[in-house]
Amino acid sequence: MSELLQEIEKRRANRALSEEKIPDETLARIMTAATYAPSCFNSQSWRYLVASDDGALAKMREALTEGNYWAQKAPVLIAVATKIDLDCQLSDGRDYAFFDCGLATQNLLLQAIKEGLYAHPMAGFDPLVVKKNFDIPEEFTVITLVAVGFPGSDAHLSEKHLKLETSPRSRKPEQEVICYNAWGL
Repeated sequence: MSELLQEIEKRRANRALSEEKIPDETLARIMTAATYAPSCFNSQSWRYLVASDDGALAKMREALTEGNYWAQKAPVLIAVATKIDLDCQLSDGRDYAFFDCGLATQNLLLQAIKEGLYAHPMAGFDPLVVKKNFDIPEEFTVITLVAVGFPGSDAHLSEKHLKLETSPRSRKPEQEVICYNAWGL
């Protein structure tokens, strides 16, 4: 797999984060990478809320579920949000904003890896707490939170998460998820 980008090969959902502050210029590069993603008609429907100071981090951490205890150590938590009318709404009812936000967030993740950081998107949070704590208007959907930090000690991880942290990467066989020239899945 040496032909894949190193950052794609290295990206994992790591949880062993350091509390070390991320330099502002590094964080700026990560966020700029997100904005360079493609989007439907260049709509750029993504909206990011970057929590990096103590007050904002405390408000963001309130939304984390118990299973994401490890993200309490993250020196940066990023909320990814959109609202449907910021992007293409297609004739068959597809709202493209979520896809475009996914593309932008993948750019963010890969740039973080390039910078020597871990970036872990999470579903385990209460989006209503994020919206309330940051006065995000009701029409926005908070899609995910991303914990970002330098690699750190795994001493605080549960046995389950420690095993996940050190296990080999597991992917479905490509024939289960890819077909060529005709649908066959």
